[in-house]
Amino acid sequence: MNRFTRRLLGLLFVGATLSCFVNTSSVEAAGYYRQSYSSWTYHPVRRYYYCRYNYHPVVRAKTYHHHYVIHYPSRPRYAYYYNPVRRVYWGRYDLQEGGYSMLKKEDQKGDLDAIPEKAFPEPSDMPPIPESTDDVAMAKPSLEGLPKVEAATDSP
Repeated sequence: MNRFTRRLLGLLFVGATLSCFVNTSSVEAAGYYRQSYSSWTYHPVRRYYYCRYNYHPVVRAKTYHHHYVIHYPSRPRYAYYYNPVRRVYWGRYDLQEGGYSMLKKEDQKGDLDAIPEKAFPEPSDMPPIPESTDDVAMAKPSLEGLPKVEAATDSP
């Protein structure tokens, strides 16, 4: 056995040993991620921040599906989820409370101004990954790259 082969086997052994102590599934350890968010980007013409939520509706799907998460500085408390296939907003994430509000199907609209505030339920846990059947919850969006959201105050 030459020196290169011994080193390679040694590295493989160390990697296999360390993987026993890491608390990840074998799917994630292999570099597969079922869902992820892109970084936030500012759209200067439309004046909002957006990121892409990529997901596999089923484990080991060949391609990712995606929705957009849109944060309007004029509505600083929320990040809204938008389905580009159906062209509707379908829920929002409360950046202060850290909870999600999913709209009923009949309240989902393509124009955010057409959705009454009362249509959004109280924030709760993240919903399942869209189109999935295994009840795996969506990951929460990262706030890194967004303007700071200040807590609401009672004073003017």
